[in-house]
Amino acid sequence: MKIGIIGTGNIGGALTRRFRALGHEVAVANSRGPASLADLAAETGARAVTVAEAAHGNDVVIVTIPEKNVASLPSDLFADVPAGVVVIDTGNYYPQQRDGRIDAIESGTTESRWVADRLGRTVVKTFNNIMAQHLLEKGVPPGTAGRIALPVAGDDAAAKATVMQLVDDLGFDPVDAGTLDESWRQQPGTPVYGKDYDAAGVRKALAEASEERTPEWRAV
Repeated sequence: MKIGIIGTGNIGGALTRRFRALGHEVAVANSRGPASLADLAAETGARAVTVAEAAHGNDVVIVTIPEKNVASLPSDLFADVPAGVVVIDTGNYYPQQRDGRIDAIESGTTESRWVADRLGRTVVKTFNNIMAQHLLEKGVPPGTAGRIALPVAGDDAAAKATVMQLVDDLGFDPVDAGTLDESWRQQPGTPVYGKDYDAAGVRKALAEASEERTPEWRAV
């Protein structure tokens, strides 16, 4: 599979390494340009490209950048990308810690719905609740006792199925977390966030989530 990754922070770097290890073709980009990715490209065999190139010519595009930077992506980034290309959002909104205030999210729009609106494309939300080091190191074969599960939320059934298969390929049990507007159940501050639960534990945590943001995860 051809995978474009926009963002080379902790999650982007981990996904680049894992997908290359699985034999996928990976094109990786960041805001600093391809030259800044020479070491990662040499280590993994991924292609260092521009943001526009990462969004084009791939089967899956992963957007894994700070929430505050999503609005700075080119407004036409996905304008001519075929509708069948799957777009994954791994992001989280950290108003006090990093992103500042985003009014629409503070007013109740789910984080990934806000991202989808900015991109002009439906997205699938996953990889946002797991520590990057665990994503890199803790994948295990299907059927392994205690296999970590990851919630996957989205509106497009076919896109979600593709993403759930990728999650499984990486060594984690995918759990259908509902529609994109239900993805608040896996946002920061919810019971599943930052936890390494198995599939039953993820389902329980999603069911127990509260839509109200706790003070730590609201703008001040």
